[in-house]
Amino acid sequence: MKLLFVHQNMPGQYREMLVWLSQFGGQEIVFLTQRRDVQIKGVKTLSYRPHHKPAADAYGLSKDWEAAAGAGLGAAMAMRQFEKDQGFKPDIIIGHTGWGELLFMKEVWPDVPVIGFFEYFYRTSGGLVGFDPESPANDQAGFFAQARNTVPYASIEVVDQGHVPTLWQRDRFPSSFHDRMYTCHDGIRCDRLLPDENASVGLGRLDHPLTRDDEVVTYIARNMERARGFHIMMRALPRIQATRPKARVLMIGGNETSYGAESSHANGLRGEMEAELGDSVDWSRVHFLGKVPYDDLCRIIRISRCHIYLTMPFVLSWSLLEAMSMQATVVAADVAPVREAISHNETGMLVDFFDPGALADQVTDVLANPGAYAHLGPAARAHVMAQYDFLSHCLPEHIAQINALVPTAKQIRM
Repeated sequence: MKLLFVHQNMPGQYREMLVWLSQFGGQEIVFLTQRRDVQIKGVKTLSYRPHHKPAADAYGLSKDWEAAAGAGLGAAMAMRQFEKDQGFKPDIIIGHTGWGELLFMKEVWPDVPVIGFFEYFYRTSGGLVGFDPESPANDQAGFFAQARNTVPYASIEVVDQGHVPTLWQRDRFPSSFHDRMYTCHDGIRCDRLLPDENASVGLGRLDHPLTRDDEVVTYIARNMERARGFHIMMRALPRIQATRPKARVLMIGGNETSYGAESSHANGLRGEMEAELGDSVDWSRVHFLGKVPYDDLCRIIRISRCHIYLTMPFVLSWSLLEAMSMQATVVAADVAPVREAISHNETGMLVDFFDPGALADQVTDVLANPGAYAHLGPAARAHVMAQYDFLSHCLPEHIAQINALVPTAKQIRM
């Protein structure tokens, strides 16, 4: 089979799928992306440029559509030229709908089936917008949410099958979308993400490595921002440190903003929170590690006595499921997308997102009484294995959905 994957930020959600297909599928794979620095063995990377980008002062309500149309046309023209030069015509197209890259693929190949990844539908309730009283929505939020949804509305009409990772994400979309989507996570490699009692992590300012014998608290996010509860995490630190004087907090993530409004502080939200907390925090026991290599991230989770996952109602992070696969004891925000993955006191502990005191109390109890929470890690791994494991659960579903759209002779055999 000839497969075309499309995602501006290769590999995106298709990391595990690409690796498996390239190693075991015996397929011809092309990946269309805006990136020029990624290579995966067995995958032909093809870069494209958007045909048009909106100006900085473009009309706000049409700006997202303008960008999506420019990306979609650039992607379609790149594939038309690639077919002309290389004779490549895919048997199926699999890609992300969020940036418009699939919008015009049917103009290039009307008869080629398309599976589109639908990540998020914007609403003014139940998600990021208006959730945090510190960042209230303005009276124009509804207009901008509806305008941003122009892209998924157009995309659902140009795909043969939609794909959404979680039930919470599916339910953000109108009910008219649901019958045209299948729900299945991208998949977590539980066979690789195992606990390790002998793991250790060395830090430059310490003269000995940290292990599972230490009181290590971990927090991970792509960026330290409000959407992922960084401000709540920081406000819990004084109480955690006062109660557990040997605890060390390891924070992984960048200092930019991926979702929502940026901090007005010159040093971002981290600088804003450091200024707010001042000397109420012993900063020598807080380690900001920035963005770390994936293997290092896994070692850090494996030594964690308590892993904190905070998020407003938004797309569930891979890092939560990966931590659960490694049997971390997780304390997480009690919001709808997290409740889909964690049952309180069964696979993790849930706390009120807005209550840093409750967060601190729960974390300190986990640190002080690890035996009382020893059941959580194994149960968390068992749950992830059953619902999110790539090889045993997610891959078979994704392959079945692909095979349903192509002739029998082209189908992928597992």
